[in-house]
Formats: sequence, C-alpha cells, structure tokens
Amino acid sequence: MRWAMIKAAVAGTTMVALAFLIPLGLMVQQTARDRAFTAAERQAAALGPALAITTDQDAIDRALASTDAGAQGRMAVHLPVPAGAVGAGGTSAQGTSAEGAGAGGQAGPGGDAGPGGPTIGQGRAAAVDVATAGGQGRAFTVAAPGGYALLQPVAVDTGRTAVIEVFVAESDLTRGVSTAWLVLSAVALGLVAISVLVADRMGGRIVASARRLAAAARSLGAGNLAVRLPVEGEQADGSPEELREAAHAFNTMADRVAQLLAAERELAADLSHRLRTPLTVLRLNAASLGDGDAADATRHAVAQLEREVDQIIRSARRAPEDAPAVTVGCDAAEVIRERVGFWSALAEDEGRRCQLAGADRAAPVPVQRGDLAAAVDALLGNVFRHTALGTAFSVDVLATDSSVIVLVGDAGPGYSDPAAALKRGEGHGGEGSTGLGLDIVRKLAESTGGDLVLGRSAVLGGAETRLRLRSRPEEAQSARPGRRRSRGALFPR
Repeated sequence: MRWAMIKAAVAGTTMVALAFLIPLGLMVQQTARDRAFTAAERQAAALGPALAITTDQDAIDRALASTDAGAQGRMAVHLPVPAGAVGAGGTSAQGTSAEGAGAGGQAGPGGDAGPGGPTIGQGRAAAVDVATAGGQGRAFTVAAPGGYALLQPVAVDTGRTAVIEVFVAESDLTRGVSTAWLVLSAVALGLVAISVLVADRMGGRIVASARRLAAAARSLGAGNLAVRLPVEGEQADGSPEELREAAHAFNTMADRVAQLLAAERELAADLSHRLRTPLTVLRLNAASLGDGDAADATRHAVAQLEREVDQIIRSARRAPEDAPAVTVGCDAAEVIRERVGFWSALAEDEGRRCQLAGADRAAPVPVQRGDLAAAVDALLGNVFRHTALGTAFSVDVLATDSSVIVLVGDAGPGYSDPAAALKRGEGHGGEGSTGLGLDIVRKLAESTGGDLVLGRSAVLGGAETRLRLRSRPEEAQSARPGRRRSRGALFPR
C-alpha cells in the first residue's frame, strides 16, 4: 500500500507539473523571441531621427556606430539613390531595376521609390527583400544567414525611402530559455519529491495501522484474548478514520469472543458439576458390588470418570492465561496397552475375541496422555456400541520414523457412510451416543499433522479405523490440518 501511494503521488504530480510547466516553458521561449525582436525595433527606431535629418554617409555612419547593434556589426542602413540622380520619370539615372524600385521596377504603394543607393554597415538581407521593404513602406522580418533580419523603412524625404536593417542572431532568440527550462525542471522535481515525502508519510501511518491490526488478529488467533488495539492516543494519531473504525470493531469482537469463551467455561463447569450427584451414586453402588474382576473394573471406571469430571471443572474455572504449561508427549504403545487391557475385561464378558499387536515397543507421539487415552477409548467404544455381542476386534500399532499408526478393526458390518460418520454430531450410535467420538479422534490426529481414515478391515472383514499421528513436530507443523479423508465409502454396513 505504501509503494502504491508513492507511485500514485509521483504519477499525479508529474502530470500536473507537465500540464503547467510545458506551456510555461513555451511561453518563456516565445517571450525571449519577442524580446529579441522588440530590442531590434528599438535599435531601428533610434536611428530613424538621424535619417530624417540627413542622408550624408559620414553622419549616418557615425550615428550607426553610436548604437549597440551598429557597434556590434549587426546593423546596416540601405540609403536611397541621391536626389540629383533621379530622372523626371521617377527612375534612376543609372537605370536601376528591381533592386532600386519595388517589385517589378514599380514604386511602392505611396509612390515612393525603394532604396537603390549605397549601404552603410554590414547588410545580411537579400537585395530583393530590402527593395520590397522600401517599396511597400512596411517593416517585416526575413531569414538571414545565422538568424533573422528586421527591415524597417524610413522616409527621408518626398519620394525616397531608406531601409534600416537590424540583424537578430539565433542565439538572441533563445537567450535565457535553457536556464528557464532548467529552473522549471528543478521546480517539477521538487514538487515530485515533496509529493513523495507526503505520500510516504501518509502511507507509513496507514501501513503501520494496518500492520498493527494484522498483528493483533494473528495474536488473537494464537489464543491471546487480552490483545486490543488503541483507538485513541499517540499510537492511533494519524490513522485513517476507517482503520480506527476497524480497530474499534476488532476490540468489540475480541471482547465478545472473551465473553463467549468465559460463558462456555462456566457452562462446562456447571454441567460437569451436575454430574457429581449421579457419580456419587455410582461410586456408592460400585463399592457395594463386592469382589471380582467386573466389580473392580466398574469401580476403576467410576473413579476415572470422577477424575475426568474434576479435571473438566478445574480447567473450565481456570482462565486461559492462568493455565500452566503442559509438557506434550507420551508413549502411544503404553497408553494403548493400558486402554486395551481396560476394555478386554468387558470384551471377555461379551464373548469378544481381542487381539493386540505392535504395542511391545515404545512409540512416542506429541500429544498428551489423557487426550490419546480418550481417543483410543472412543475408537474401542465404537466397536462395542456398533457391533453385536461376540464380534471380534483387533488393535494394531505400527511405529515408523515419522509417524505412529493405530489400526482398530472389527468383524462387524463395516461403515455404510464414512463421510457422514466423520461429521461432528451426526453419528448414529443410538441412545447414549453424541456423535462426537470420531470427530474428537480426527482433531487429535490433525493437531499433529496426521489424519483419520475410515475403511474396511482386510483381516476381519468389518470396519477399520486408521489413526495416524505424526511423531515429528516439524512435520506436524508443515502438514495441512483440517483435511478429512475417508476410504471405503462403498462399503455397506
């Protein structure tokens, strides 16, 4: 945006400067030309009184030398034929032709004959142009070698006309024009420089405000709910009104997000607290079950449920900025062995054959132990919920250099619509099912850069759920989250 404003300022100022300075420069050039010819006319007019008094060559020569143009050799006087040498018919006694009279040997419009006598000074105009000026009795300018010649006719007496020639050099016509163009160019460059400075300063303020807004948005997206933008004060000075409104809208949005999250935490804490009463009843009933594997498993499940509810309440009551740092990472093989062992008791009661493979060696993954345990419970819970009693299932763990893959398969009917099964809250698990299990597992996988794939088990013939967790943080960051992959959409259940 900053460079765009600078480019726009340069373009606009340049066009305005050219629109004004080019006509001004042409006017300066024309003024210099008019000034040169006006000075020539003044030189010619200064010699006119001397010709009106006398046509003596010596006197005219002295008068010519007294002028600036005459002293520089730029002025000449074309005298008429002496009065005694003119015949009665108005023609020269020497038979002067077109050079002595007007064009075609005729007298001028007033009947005066053109000059045909001697020339005093250095003349540059053509003889025919001098004769024309004397015959017509009007001044005009003609081209001459190295410049122009101003021809000014002067009547010396009745019937005779002298012509004053003033030479104007080409350099006189452009004197001062180059300097004027340089000054005008410097003015144009100065205007462009000033416009660039103004545009850069304005653009800098706008860009700084936009960058502050972008940085605040990124910080809010990263979880910093306390970030706010200044809408008044020194930092906000110079910001456009539109960006101030955007900053105010951002602050309002951030406040609303913080309020919604706080309300969500309170709601989660309240709902979790309501579970304490039925949990207390379950704990008392479990305590009265006596001894046995089933009773121990029930009491263990109730105790774990109580711990999870307490953890939810504590987490919901704690503000995000007060949350302690948690060391992320666990051994996936150990967690899977523990959870499969927990579910194996129920599997034995229901007559299900359970097989665990690949969990005999460490498989570190960058997730919390509790989150991975919840994901494994969700996968195994789906097997028990969606398959009939006695249906076998298997859990396979495959650890590679970059990821850990967990395969949960069963001998049930399989997935009828894997895409729908992955949609949050749209699963059809019957009463007691929220449809959130696979979505929770998918989010856990995508948080590491992995994925969740649904398909058919090649061994048991039923459903197969493949959970892939990236074990390298750098690969998890480079992976693109949010992609849902499904396989086996044609497998009917």
